[in-house]
Amino acid sequence: MRKIYLLSFLLLAALGSSAQSLNSKIEKLKAEAVLEVEKNAAIGQQINDMLFSFAELGFQEVETFNYLTSLLEKEGFKIEKGISGVPTAWTATWGSGSPVIALGSDIDCIPKASQKPGVAYHDPIVEGAPGHGEGHNSGQALNIISALAIKKIMEREKISGTLMLWPGVAEELVATKAYYVRDGYFKNVDACIFTHVGDNLKVGYGDNGYNGVVSVKFNFEGAAAHAAGAPWRGRSALDAVELMDIGWNFRREHLEVTQRSHYVITDGGDQPNVVPSKASVWYYFRERTYPAIKALFEKGIKTAEGAALMTDTKFSYEILGSAWPAHFNKPLAEAMYNNIKKVGLPTWSADDQLLAKATQLELNAKKIEGLATKLDTIMMPYTVGFENVNGRQLMAIGGGSDDIADISWAVPTINLNYPSNIPGLPGHHWSNAITMATPIAHKGIVTGAKAEVMTLIDLFMKPDLIVKVKDYYKTVQTKDIQYSPLVGEKDKPAIYLNQKIMTEYAPKLKATYYDPSKYKTYLEQLGIQYPTLRPDQKEAVIKLEVKGKK
Repeated sequence: MRKIYLLSFLLLAALGSSAQSLNSKIEKLKAEAVLEVEKNAAIGQQINDMLFSFAELGFQEVETFNYLTSLLEKEGFKIEKGISGVPTAWTATWGSGSPVIALGSDIDCIPKASQKPGVAYHDPIVEGAPGHGEGHNSGQALNIISALAIKKIMEREKISGTLMLWPGVAEELVATKAYYVRDGYFKNVDACIFTHVGDNLKVGYGDNGYNGVVSVKFNFEGAAAHAAGAPWRGRSALDAVELMDIGWNFRREHLEVTQRSHYVITDGGDQPNVVPSKASVWYYFRERTYPAIKALFEKGIKTAEGAALMTDTKFSYEILGSAWPAHFNKPLAEAMYNNIKKVGLPTWSADDQLLAKATQLELNAKKIEGLATKLDTIMMPYTVGFENVNGRQLMAIGGGSDDIADISWAVPTINLNYPSNIPGLPGHHWSNAITMATPIAHKGIVTGAKAEVMTLIDLFMKPDLIVKVKDYYKTVQTKDIQYSPLVGEKDKPAIYLNQKIMTEYAPKLKATYYDPSKYKTYLEQLGIQYPTLRPDQKEAVIKLEVKGKK
């Protein structure tokens, strides 16, 4: 019996020693990976500034596609181009064996959001042109410098595993990721880290509070006629569009408070003296659950049918994009947050904070506090429906949508936010582009890459973490909910969207593309003094700071 106890003790001691040795090695490799990311900071800055200067709308990210795929190919990644029939989509893989970890981030920009970086008031690079008014130019830069860092370590240490980098094409149209899932591009992936620009370094798990969405265009067809000479012979497709919109707006009063719906008339006819034979309206239908999204969409179809009946026209519809409500992985988020706490927020300069506060004042932000200096806590799940908070019945009513949600239902996923933007801005706006080719964005990228690369080491060197990640996905997330894409087998990505706009603006933007062979930063190329403020903005910030000290 004593021998058995002795052998058990020795075995446990050996296992403990082995685990301690592995943990020690992991921490050393994390420290090395962080240093490698810092060495790659200039690469990240160049990628960030280059994509900022391209300023390409969804499905038209041609320069971005060529630049990123060429860069990754030179770094030894195997490139598959045009995935899911999307010309600007790709995957880049490196390594072999398991686990397979995907790193994704969006690449498209916002219409009419052109803005000079580092300037705290509206000053477009090209008037009326698209711009990175959300910051999608930065995420691929983050992923690439962290991937290069982990790749170097994996090669030397002979660590098994595969990296897969990929882009969110046309995210602003929620128009591609459901197709990636449908077409099987994530079927062999063990986990996905998605990166998205934010104003803090944070991550969360469970329901993130977003709505799912169906993006759909309704097309009406009637008959043309002389609008004055023989209007009775016409059947106005525009009348149908307007009646659909009127009907929907009356219906809103009797819909669940969790719904969000909005539309734009994309075709209202050609000229007033011709009864429009064709007209189209583009809707986003958003809700908090898959069944609710489907039900809302069906109500939209019935409204369109009613409008067609009232005008004696025909109607059809085309799904342009979709997204589920998201659900992020708890064990993976917790692993990432442990690394976030080790990394901390960037050290912002006085100029960084001056730009941030001046911009917040310019945009009438609720709080004029500059950039974040305190880490957020891990983001907790939202509740669908009513929730009792301090004795009050509150409802998580949702809001925006993101098709990373479809990836999150296909494979265990988290969304890492990194601090490259200013708190309190409107979003989808020229002001959100102000920081995105400045030291603020560059610091945020490096900070996010450090947290990401440390988490990659955890995933590649801790098999038990992969087990926990998959167990949560199977026994919690998908226990009672099974994913079914909102796009069908016959639906195709709407790759024609934004062609007209980019045909107009691409030649003008090309003259301003960043040239890293001549200039260290895009700010330098544009001749912008960092930061640039009007005299009244400087005075306002000074008064604010003096008041704060009192």
